[in-house]
Amino acid sequence: MSETITATEAQATKAIFRRLVPFLMLCYFIAYVDRVNVGFAALTMNRDLGFSSTVFGTGAGIFFLGYFIFEIPSNLAVARFGAGRWMMRIMLTWGIIAAAMAFVTGVKSFYAMRFALGLAEAGFFPGILFYLTLWFPNSYRGKIIGWFMAAIPISTIVGAPVSGLILGLDGTLGFRGWQWLYILEGLPAVILAILVPFVLTDSPERARWLSPNARTWLIARLAQERKEREAIEHFSIGKALVDPRVLLLSLVYFGAIACTFGLGFWLPQIIKGMGLTNTQTGFVTAIPYLFGMLGMLTIGRRSDRVGERRFHCAFGLVVGAAGLIASTLVTGHVATMVAFSVAAFGFLGSQPVFWAIPSSLLTGAAAAGGLALINAVGGLAGFLGPFVVGAIKDATGSYSWGMVAIAACAVVAAVIVVALGESRAATAPAAMSRQSV
Repeated sequence: MSETITATEAQATKAIFRRLVPFLMLCYFIAYVDRVNVGFAALTMNRDLGFSSTVFGTGAGIFFLGYFIFEIPSNLAVARFGAGRWMMRIMLTWGIIAAAMAFVTGVKSFYAMRFALGLAEAGFFPGILFYLTLWFPNSYRGKIIGWFMAAIPISTIVGAPVSGLILGLDGTLGFRGWQWLYILEGLPAVILAILVPFVLTDSPERARWLSPNARTWLIARLAQERKEREAIEHFSIGKALVDPRVLLLSLVYFGAIACTFGLGFWLPQIIKGMGLTNTQTGFVTAIPYLFGMLGMLTIGRRSDRVGERRFHCAFGLVVGAAGLIASTLVTGHVATMVAFSVAAFGFLGSQPVFWAIPSSLLTGAAAAGGLALINAVGGLAGFLGPFVVGAIKDATGSYSWGMVAIAACAVVAAVIVVALGESRAATAPAAMSRQSV
């Protein structure tokens, strides 16, 4: 295929981008804030409720156990019922539970509510990844997934300072600052849930907001890609769930997530330990995520341009691991923040490229099931990472060995993704056209 794109392709991809991607980014922004704001709540909640580092790390991570249990059935429901209805259900329930976190009173209720939040949100992230495969050809996905996942660093860049300021409401109307944090950051999901069915069209065939020519081009292009992939190898749902490549990709994502959340949940407390106020902690915590967003956009764009996934993903994982290890060796607050910024650039930068690999391999309901399995297994690392860091902190009085432990997970993940090999379906379409979005 020519490296130039037609006017119809440019029109279609730009229209789809404008219609879907900003709204999906906003939804994921809110989801991520509600998932990780427990790290900021901990600045005062742990003291108020008497939580140790191990208790906090367990509660922060137990979210992912609920997520794991309901992940695959929830994502298959996206394929069956359509994104509009099912995503509305997910966002409505998680918003209510996220706000209700304000009323935890001890260890048992903390664990129970975090577990319930994971159950409620299960299927959202892989459901959106599956949804994007219904709208964007493979050659666009590294960059599009990068834009969508940029909501992760943006949620901290914006959410961290806001969370620090909300903690300043301590005592207002009789609520503690961490209670206000949960309430005010949980309610936006409920509001957005109402808009979901009106924005997320279930399939290109129903997209009356696309011109007839654009709609015809998109349907034909996606059908062609699906036919080409299935000619190489056809996956049923069952086969996708036991395919060795899918299982190995699950391990890769396990390593990446262990680091991402092992650092992310604890970073506010590490920075607060530098002697900063809650408000200052919020602004400083945002710094590494600025570099994380840069990593997502630059690594994803370059991966699309050269048509290569594995080594770009591995590069990000190794850089992230190096940043974590460096944070344990350097002295001084500035040098530590530089190391954390390098870690965020690598870990976050690897993720959009990673997700372009399985979304190129799987199609249809098999994609929904396979993506959900990978994300679910990775979610278990979301439990393990924070727990390990908290347990090691209680045992040693330092975060250093915890950072080394989760960095080792990233190195193993990098080795696996390089050794995995790349399917023809994953690479062949990657450089089919110069992109218009």
